Amino acid sequence: MHNIKLWSPNNKKTNLHKFINQLDKSLNIKNYADLHNWSIKHKNEFWTNVWDFTNFVGEKKGKIFKSSPEFTKNKFFDECKINYTENCLTRDDDDDAIIFHSEKKIKRNYSWKELRSAVLKFANYLKNNNIEKNDRIAAILPNIPETVISFLSTAQLGAIWSSCSSDFGKKAIIDRFKQIEPKVLLFSDYYFYNNKKVDTTKIIKDVVYNIPSIEKIILIPYEFNETDYQLDFEHDNLCKILQQEIAYSKFEKFNFNHPLYILYSSGTTGVPKCIVHSSGGALIQHKKEHVLHCDINEKDRVFYFTTCGWMMWNWLVSALASKATIILYDGSPFIPNNKHLFEIAEEEGINFFGTGAKYLDTLKNNKIKIKESFKLNSLNTLASTGSPLVNESFEYVYENIKSDIHLESISGGTDLVSCFVTGNPLMDVYSGEIQCKALGMDVDVFDEKGSSIENQKGELVCKSSFPSMPLYFWNDHDNKKYFNSYFSKYENIWYHGDYIEKTINGGYVIYGRSDATLNSGGVRIGTAEIYRVIENITEVQEAVAVEHKLKNDTQIILFVVLNKNFEFNENLRSKIIDEIKINLSYKHIPSQIYAISEIPRTRSGKIVEILIKKLINGESIENEESLANPECLKEFELVYKNLKNNYAK
Repeated sequence: MHNIKLWSPNNKKTNLHKFINQLDKSLNIKNYADLHNWSIKHKNEFWTNVWDFTNFVGEKKGKIFKSSPEFTKNKFFDECKINYTENCLTRDDDDDAIIFHSEKKIKRNYSWKELRSAVLKFANYLKNNNIEKNDRIAAILPNIPETVISFLSTAQLGAIWSSCSSDFGKKAIIDRFKQIEPKVLLFSDYYFYNNKKVDTTKIIKDVVYNIPSIEKIILIPYEFNETDYQLDFEHDNLCKILQQEIAYSKFEKFNFNHPLYILYSSGTTGVPKCIVHSSGGALIQHKKEHVLHCDINEKDRVFYFTTCGWMMWNWLVSALASKATIILYDGSPFIPNNKHLFEIAEEEGINFFGTGAKYLDTLKNNKIKIKESFKLNSLNTLASTGSPLVNESFEYVYENIKSDIHLESISGGTDLVSCFVTGNPLMDVYSGEIQCKALGMDVDVFDEKGSSIENQKGELVCKSSFPSMPLYFWNDHDNKKYFNSYFSKYENIWYHGDYIEKTINGGYVIYGRSDATLNSGGVRIGTAEIYRVIENITEVQEAVAVEHKLKNDTQIILFVVLNKNFEFNENLRSKIIDEIKINLSYKHIPSQIYAISEIPRTRSGKIVEILIKKLINGESIENEESLANPECLKEFELVYKNLKNNYAK
């Protein structure tokens, strides 16, 4: 594989250049490969330099890296102390800290002074209501500024934050929050999505009834101008709380590895796992990524299209610690029009624009020519994550959004609240390829036997520890779930579950989740290979492929969602098969193709291949409420019945 070069760096004054130049010259670091190698072999020195270079606020003392033969028992910054919120509030001026936009064109701004004031006032309220270190605060909120304020107030006190976006169903919320026993519940009155106003107050009574640990309920009005909101249950109102004058201005420093927030696994195969992350581990990873990999600087404007139920929200908020302005967006990215997010990018002079791969795929499929409408002079970097970004979408960005831009395809996960493989301002961008493994991340590709491989598809692994490893899973006695999640395949090696290949350019291509790979005639096939071909067909909007088990064999079943004004017929079936045959191989050809109305997704937008695989193999599934669109599962159940009947004949 040798994909097309799309971009070469021309800025010799990036933060990564500066970072290398301030290192001891005796290290003889000539390029990124040298730097990465040093970052792995000399963890103590590397992470010390990251702390200093990114202006970390805290007490740095003791040995930075304490080594252990056991992966999970390695310790970073174990004797150091920080306050996450203090790191995010180092500016105190009248410039914008947060700019908020919505699909309804509602706009609100908080200056750094206003942000600090609001955070300290709400922290004072929490303190006066007996919220202490390690207490949990749960939030069902849209991506509005007051969500960030609430999180920072929680972290200031050493309490533990956990959030779901407002579109989560009642059962999905209870499944998550009941496990962690929060004292406080935050919620909004409504939110907008796809031109619909959705009332969120209706589920609150049921949530509170099912989670007896909740002592306080706090309303955060969506438009933040309603102080006398009438509801039929007792609650406080954040508008009123922030009208008080008393603030809690102390920034107590907690252990670097003190819990900051609890994130959740998708919950599509059982009750979601509660993943506990540390304040220092998350923040130093984010600052490394923001400052070194993304070249984010003070006063830059940083945007990521995300909800509060996806780890990219946590990643975005940490950009405040680099003194950057964060831009929040709530609602559909395609309302009021397909170009709305780039209208905002132009209006606000956004420097870093992040989104999901599917958003870019949708723009490509709809032939939206962004650069005909906007100059985007401020935009330096465009990041994509959530699923593999296909070659054609890479090329679409350079042809139709901006030709001189650093496109960073990045990949990591909720498990590490950061990236294993990521972008790099010192390296060329090739279509379809993630540029490099992240600094400090000992990434490799293994075959089934645990041997390192190149230019072959295999398993993404991390061979040594890193600061943002989960502290633990909540209520996971003896760390059994934790161990089974990451260390059951290879001894003392983190197994991530992505099917990946290292390229001759030194980059990486992810082909999908390992447990969703297809087996055809003994050949392992990554689903992203098929999607790349299928979704380039005019009639097809998107696709999902899964493996159907037969008595002594398996077959590939392909599902396609068609673009408007097209219908599925024999001609289209033949066209799909021909494209797969020409571009891939005979082994990639599906045994059956079905047209469906939509593909089931998690609430953060990820396709749930494993759940579909279970459905068409007649296995039971749980937690339909973890999906954004569970109603579409009926189509897959019908396919299972059809396959069962055909096979019986």
